[in-house]
Amino acid sequence: MTIYVDVIWLLNFLFDMMLIMLTLILAKEITSKKRIIFGSFVASMIVPISIYFPDSLITSVVGKFMYSLLIILCVCRFRSMYHLFRLLFLFYFVTFTIGGGLIALHFMLDSPFGVSSNGVLTFNKGYGDPISWLFVVICFPIVWHFTKRSMDKHAVEKIRYDQLCPITLQINKKSLSTTGYIDSGNQLVDPLTKSPVVICDEPFLKQWFSAEEWEEIKKACELLDFDAIPKKWEGRIHIVPFQGVEGKSSYMMAIKPDNIKILYEQDEIITNKLLIGIQFSDLTKDQRYHCLLHPQIIKLAAVHSA
Repeated sequence: MTIYVDVIWLLNFLFDMMLIMLTLILAKEITSKKRIIFGSFVASMIVPISIYFPDSLITSVVGKFMYSLLIILCVCRFRSMYHLFRLLFLFYFVTFTIGGGLIALHFMLDSPFGVSSNGVLTFNKGYGDPISWLFVVICFPIVWHFTKRSMDKHAVEKIRYDQLCPITLQINKKSLSTTGYIDSGNQLVDPLTKSPVVICDEPFLKQWFSAEEWEEIKKACELLDFDAIPKKWEGRIHIVPFQGVEGKSSYMMAIKPDNIKILYEQDEIITNKLLIGIQFSDLTKDQRYHCLLHPQIIKLAAVHSA
């Protein structure tokens, strides 16, 4: 039997690229085309390795797991262990879903059972009947497209607010950019000024403060000693009372910014009629976004064409 390694490698390269692209789509992860191609190339190299070195460590379960981690690192930058394993398990989910769909489609179209001339039901093909490459080449894109459409339909049915968008925040004439999440569940409003409150986390907000200033503000919040707030920030710090999930009253320290700029779809939203609530921790484990945007900003702010 002749094995055309180059053909098998090319097919695996294309299939791996489609699996990686679907993984990135589901994870809403943005990366360059070069990294996708490079990751697909690394993933496809397991074919010649398995053929020429069948007893190597990579062909073992542990080796394949480590190789999968390498593929993810080739495609996406390392942010955290949580982010890495999230992408890894999503990659496995996509792979198993596509593979399971191909197997199901194969046996649906090509049933191994038949009826003989004497009316007896027979099994005319052995266990492990191989799926032809022609079948895979034709049906893989179909199953991939069906999976993507199903996921896209599910995403469209979700509330439109639930999406990520780039923002630029300006405080004391210093502007920094990050990613914000338009959270339909964020309904926090300052009861005195009626301004919506955008919640930003510690890693992002610390960039406007010195280490000493940040510790003083953090201490003032923990000890309820608002005299400890640095004089430089006294005019910008606000206290926003709110009611927690359990019904208990609490408060949040907030900053009055110069303005915030949000790129929403094809529009640029600029407003200063808001407060920036301080979250003294990370909003997410994988650092995907650093701000929880208030949906009222999208409705009420003046919109300028980008």
